[in-house]
Amino acid sequence: MKRDGHIHTPYCPHGTKDSTELYIKKAIKSGFTDISFTEHAPLPANFTDPTPDQDSGMSATQLTAYIDEITYLKHVYKKDIRIRLGLEVDYIEGYEKETALFLDEIGPLLDDAILSVHFLKINNQYFCADFSKEVFAELAAACGSVERAYQLYYDTLEKSIYADLGKFKPTRIGHPTLIHKFQKAHGEKIDDDNQIRHILQLMKKTGMELDVNGAGYSKPECLEAYPPLAYIEFAKSLGIPLVFGSDAHSVNGLHKHYDKIYTYLS
Repeated sequence: MKRDGHIHTPYCPHGTKDSTELYIKKAIKSGFTDISFTEHAPLPANFTDPTPDQDSGMSATQLTAYIDEITYLKHVYKKDIRIRLGLEVDYIEGYEKETALFLDEIGPLLDDAILSVHFLKINNQYFCADFSKEVFAELAAACGSVERAYQLYYDTLEKSIYADLGKFKPTRIGHPTLIHKFQKAHGEKIDDDNQIRHILQLMKKTGMELDVNGAGYSKPECLEAYPPLAYIEFAKSLGIPLVFGSDAHSVNGLHKHYDKIYTYLS
């Protein structure tokens, strides 16, 4: 089975307008038999998106259209490929109740879901850890150092793993080393080996899957998978279920870097 479990759509406000059907046709042509559309879920209504463009998730008004479109395409292409309706859900510290209520409502409709950390809380202010190297620099300054920003990220990841988000809480953790995205921009050598291994061990303990995310290879200030290959091997040794995700925001990005990762998945 060739599976890509992390794909975005034209409903993503920071993606492209490539049609959902074009993604499906490329997946079939590329020999994939199982794909998940995991659009960024709407953020809680009482949460203010801290990104300069305020484009981190789809709007709540688009959610029904997104669900209807993927459900329709699942039926159209059911003989050619398995299509899963999913969401990438943000864990936002302090908004657990809102997220759980959202999942209680939407969860029964979903086939798949990813739980990701993008936002970090410092003194009641939120920063998007992966928006830009400039915003990352602001995050590091607010934390006191790059190393402390990394630690805050892993601490928040741990909270996401243990958070009570109800019976429909996603069981796959998205790109768990996303904090590496600007590592070549800040230029500091941060030893986070213990933190990464700890997170993976917690995922094993709690029965979670790993989003083996190839998108970091395409980021010029990262140039590695999330997590890096050595940790994919470690996760495999722990028996954590591994799901490749291209994290594509365009048809061109679909399945990208699968060739670097697929040997770890079997």
